[in-house]
Amino acid sequence: MCVPIYNINKMITNYIDSMKKLLLLAILTTTFATAGAKGQYDNSDTLYVSLDRKGEFKSIAKAIEVCRAFMEYHKVIFIRNGVYREKLVIPSWLTNVELCGESADKTVITWDDHATRFITGSTSEMGTFRTYTLKVEGNDITLKNLTIANTAGRVGQAVALHTEGDRIKVLSCRLLGNQDTVYMGVEGTRVFYKDSYIEGTTDFIFGPSIAWFEGCEIRELANSYVTAASTPENQKFGYVFNNCKITADDSVKEFYLGRPWRRFAKTLFMHCELSGKLSKKGWKQWSNAEEGAELTNTQYQEFENSGEGAQTKDRVEWSKVLSKKEASKITPESVFGVNTSWIVE
Repeated sequence: MCVPIYNINKMITNYIDSMKKLLLLAILTTTFATAGAKGQYDNSDTLYVSLDRKGEFKSIAKAIEVCRAFMEYHKVIFIRNGVYREKLVIPSWLTNVELCGESADKTVITWDDHATRFITGSTSEMGTFRTYTLKVEGNDITLKNLTIANTAGRVGQAVALHTEGDRIKVLSCRLLGNQDTVYMGVEGTRVFYKDSYIEGTTDFIFGPSIAWFEGCEIRELANSYVTAASTPENQKFGYVFNNCKITADDSVKEFYLGRPWRRFAKTLFMHCELSGKLSKKGWKQWSNAEEGAELTNTQYQEFENSGEGAQTKDRVEWSKVLSKKEASKITPESVFGVNTSWIVE
C-alpha cells in the first residue's frame, strides 16, 4: 500500500520534534543537575575547598557545581582560609547548602564589580543588580564564618551579598562594601542575620525582603544612610534590628538609620546601641520625590534603644516609638511566620 507523501512528511516532522524534546530534556537535566566537570555528583555530606591542598576543590564555584539539584539533605561546603577571588551564584535549583568558612576574618570571597562597569563584550553598564560578589538564588542556604566583600571602592553601587532565595541564614559573617553592600531582592523572602558585621556607606542594607538582624554590628562609613527598605504595601514587616550595635567610622560626622526607597518602607531598631553620631532626626526622607516616600505610609520605628544616639525627642515626626505592648508582638515568629525552626542552628 502506498503511503501518501503528506503522511510521510508528518511522520518525519513528528520524529524530529520527538528528538528535539529528548535533546532539550538531556540539556536541562545536565544544566539543572550541575554535575561537575566529570559529569558526576558528589554525594558526600561535606565538600572541602582550599587553595593549596591536594584532593580538594580549588574553587568554591567547582564545589557548588557538583551539588545535586533540590537536595533534601543538608550539605556543607567547607572553605579553608584564603582569599577566593570569585563571583559566585548559588542557583535557584540548589537547596539546603551551607557555605562554611574556616574562620570569618580569614576566609574571604571577593570581587570588584560596580554599576558603571561595562558588561563584558557589551557597551552597556552593569547596573546595580549585576555587581554582586555572591548571589544566593536557592532556598534554605546558610552562609557561616565568611567574609564576603565587594572591593570596588567608592565608585557607586557595588553589591557584596545579593539574596533572592527564602529562608537564608547569615551567621557570624563579615559583609564588606560601600554603597549597596547587601541587597535582599525578592519581596516575601526571609533572611536571618546573626552575630554578623555589615559595613557600608549609602543605603548599604536595601531591598524588599523580610529580614531579622540579631546581635549584629552595623557600621556606617560615611555621612549617609544605613538602610533603604523597599517593603511592598502588602508585606507586614521589612527589617528588624534586635540587640545590634549601630556604629560609625571616626570620619563620620552624622548619619541616618534609613530612608525609604519605596513609600511603604518598614524598619525597626529595638534594644540596639546607637552611636552618638546618629542624627537627632534619626531618619531621612528620600531625596528624589518620584522614588521617595509618602511619609504617612512609611513605618520607621524604635523601641528601648541605648547609647548616645538613642534619644528620640527630636526624631522626625513621621517616625514612631513603640509601646511595650506593641513591641512585645515583634518576635521572629510574628515576623517570619509561625514556623521558625529554620533559624535554629
